[in-house]
Amino acid sequence: MNIFLVMLISVFMAGYYMFFAPSARIPEQETEYAISVSDLRSIAECAIAVHNAQIAGTTFNDVCIEQNGIKTEFVCMDSRQNVTACDASGTKRPQFSFIITTTAPLHTSDYNEMMEILEKNFSTSGTLGIFQEGVVLAGGTTSKRGVPAAIQKKLELQDGQLVYMTHYDSPDPNRVFTGAVTSDVTCPVGTTKTYRFGRWQCIGYNLKNSCGGDMIWDSSLLECVPDETRKPLCGGAQTAVIVDSVWECVNPFGERTCPNNMLARLNYETLEWECVEDPNKIKPASKCAGANSRAIRGRGGATLRLASTSCTDCEKMVIDEETCEAVCVPDINKLALPACYPGRASECAGASRAFYFGFPDRAYLANVPGVSASDVTFDSAHSQNRKFNCLDCGTGTIDTSKSVYPYTAVCNN
Repeated sequence: MNIFLVMLISVFMAGYYMFFAPSARIPEQETEYAISVSDLRSIAECAIAVHNAQIAGTTFNDVCIEQNGIKTEFVCMDSRQNVTACDASGTKRPQFSFIITTTAPLHTSDYNEMMEILEKNFSTSGTLGIFQEGVVLAGGTTSKRGVPAAIQKKLELQDGQLVYMTHYDSPDPNRVFTGAVTSDVTCPVGTTKTYRFGRWQCIGYNLKNSCGGDMIWDSSLLECVPDETRKPLCGGAQTAVIVDSVWECVNPFGERTCPNNMLARLNYETLEWECVEDPNKIKPASKCAGANSRAIRGRGGATLRLASTSCTDCEKMVIDEETCEAVCVPDINKLALPACYPGRASECAGASRAFYFGFPDRAYLANVPGVSASDVTFDSAHSQNRKFNCLDCGTGTIDTSKSVYPYTAVCNN
């Protein structure tokens, strides 16, 4: 009996070692690693193929583009490293021109394997690497290549994205090209003949400016904005908003849950829901009752009993409950009202445009929190109409360090 038990235990232990020994798991581990490396290498190869196709003026279509979120854009900057239009035909030629290809962010656990792939297979690419904290870590090099802040903001770069950058020289319209003008090249409808990267090519009109859904290209903002001509007429209490680049009629109530005594309201500038105070709720009685119709904008000492001027469409009344003194201050919530600002608030945006309030004098500023007399410029370029205005710097840009949205705006010198 003892001999039988010993033999049975020996057979069991031999089978256990055969199936669960470390050497039996090595092929499985090697297979998983090979699959992971192959998937990461295919991401890099797809990004390079898309990038090279853009440089060559051709199109690379593959399912890997959508699977890995690969995008290619033309990005140009002026001498101040501000993003500008990629157009060399105007008076100002871009100082820097890039073709930039990006992928979706990689998982942090894949960083090391991707760096090994870049070093082993793409060490000569130079500008292909992983974006991390404002720099691109390229394979096969020890240097870090910084990415300008304007490009980071324009492309909304995230840590872990694979980034491939190529700097090219925008052709000068006045330059005499040595290449032969192939007048026999006939381009199909919808394309135009353009000299690019040393040769004549047929390219489509505004390929990089095409917008999907109900969006349209804004040449001043250099981005896609909602096309107001496609905005639908919604019935009932519904409001038309942009959802995933398409106009949709949504119910203004129920889209957001707000605390007690507050209501959901659509902000027409940001197209986002926000909670505001419910005006239908009963407010405590004020000893300065009836002041709404006699509010004034006056200097210190002006009271309701000396009413002379009411608030404008861009202002709200502020009453001191102790002295019943009333003053008018700018109300940012009225910016979207046509009576306050006749244009569309979304048009006064970008690098060269910003809102400012037409302060009448410096005494007015004493009642406006967040803005001091030193922040406001009183000159011919800034109106004193007590309404919101749009400052257009033309070819210049807004000085964000001296501007306080939406009360003050100053152009860079």
